[in-house]
Amino acid sequence: MSHDPSQTSHYINDEFYKNLIIWFSDWQRPENEISKPSLRDEIRNYLEREARLLDDGLHNNWLSLYAPECLYWVPASLGGGDPRSEVATAFDDRRRLEDRIHRLGSDYAWSQQPVSRTNRVVSNVAGFATPDKNIVMTRANFLITEFQAGDFRTWAGWYGHRLNRTSSGWEIVVKQVNLINYDQNLRNPSITL
Repeated sequence: MSHDPSQTSHYINDEFYKNLIIWFSDWQRPENEISKPSLRDEIRNYLEREARLLDDGLHNNWLSLYAPECLYWVPASLGGGDPRSEVATAFDDRRRLEDRIHRLGSDYAWSQQPVSRTNRVVSNVAGFATPDKNIVMTRANFLITEFQAGDFRTWAGWYGHRLNRTSSGWEIVVKQVNLINYDQNLRNPSITL
């Protein structure tokens, strides 16, 4: 029987952690920045589509953008650090993401009663080449305005994505959400950032 990442998290192991540290260290080097306009536009469009799906509450469609073995990571330290020894606001593998999406679609997501309305702005998108021609790293600033039950909240920071090009298009291997207020009380973010 083949391994199904939606059922188990066997891929989050020492090797994955080691690679994660390598992938998110020293990748934003100017000489690696992608200058080809068509590829930059393709990456920007992909990140804007991801934001639109979240704003529209299309969580299953959003999850379809992710690789079978993926990670959604919201570090509680500057630039991510080492998740083996540092706290994270979220460190969700595929199975955990599917759990969250299922809960959001049920009547049991108490923190989302009523459902938040959000608007995301993604800007300053840059892509960075890696040694693997099918993998790119991206950096983009974000601003999320959330309205729920008469309360406005603002989330701001930058995303780091590790994207893999497959025969059917891009897929997200890792999404790192770097909040500018990572070291403050975040009041339990109940939306997907």
